[in-house]
Amino acid sequence: MNLSIVFVCVIHISKAVLFGTPAVHQVTEPIDHAEGPIWDCRTGLLYFVDIFEGRVLSYDYFTNELNAVRLYGNTTPVIPSHRDPNLFIVGVERSLFAIKWDGKGQIEAKKNLTTVSQQFPTSRINDGKADPMGRVWFGTMGFEGPAGVTPNEGVLYLASKHTLNNPVPVIHPVNISNGMAWNRALNKFYYIDTLTFTVREFDYNIRNGNISNPRVVFNVTEHKNLGGFPDGMAIDKDDNLWIALYYGGAVIKVNPTTRCVLQVVAIPAQCVSSVAWGGPNLDVLFVTTSRHALSAADRLMQPAAGSVFAVTNLDTRGIRASFANIIDKIDSD
Repeated sequence: MNLSIVFVCVIHISKAVLFGTPAVHQVTEPIDHAEGPIWDCRTGLLYFVDIFEGRVLSYDYFTNELNAVRLYGNTTPVIPSHRDPNLFIVGVERSLFAIKWDGKGQIEAKKNLTTVSQQFPTSRINDGKADPMGRVWFGTMGFEGPAGVTPNEGVLYLASKHTLNNPVPVIHPVNISNGMAWNRALNKFYYIDTLTFTVREFDYNIRNGNISNPRVVFNVTEHKNLGGFPDGMAIDKDDNLWIALYYGGAVIKVNPTTRCVLQVVAIPAQCVSSVAWGGPNLDVLFVTTSRHALSAADRLMQPAAGSVFAVTNLDTRGIRASFANIIDKIDSD
């Protein structure tokens, strides 16, 4: 996400909710625009993308090794498959691809699965996740230009094995489709359209994937101590939301029932793009950031911008990520 806005962030952590001091570790070198992190417990790898460079990357938590492969076009998200840890669903521009990759070497096979939003040819996919049934939820956003993002040209789609040729539009119009999460009881779905500054909660039917009864459970603009736009999102074992604040320099922990901000974790980069739980015990919060929109002067002041960070000592842990189950295998195009 690239938005033209002045960075404003005032960090405040209430002593009443400060259970420990979070430790923020830089674990990769900066890249242009890191996004879409997802931890695969089967391989011990964190996958994420470099959107505008068209790259999918893997970070080995145990060795610190970083590997990447390049696709052609704006690339996001990356979602491992349920049956095969070397099979991924990847968004490139307005298309979903399947790629075969071991996370270390080169892409072995690639196949275009579907292309969406023919009515908005300058839009692109921006974020996506698999739900607990393996269906893939992915959203688009309008064209990004010097004047900002074209509004109302995004759509949130749902793809399953049965609808892969024609993914179902679930929410539209959308401005910038971003963070998604499901609660532990699997009856709530959380969703962010970034330019609304809000997180919405929906009733979620796990059997058919239907969502209903939307309501706003958090609005960034109602909290004067916060700045930036809500971007990527994850959920912890207690159903609290962890939300990246793009241009806000922080990740916030929010209770969607009380709508209270429970914790603010400052990140040494103003453009915080997304979060994901990982590590052997799912108690490490991986945070992706961007330097794409920063000026040369800003980059000097934020030398770590664009890095992936690992936040520890958060006194909680996450929920294991769901993986895609919309295709079993591919042959190369």
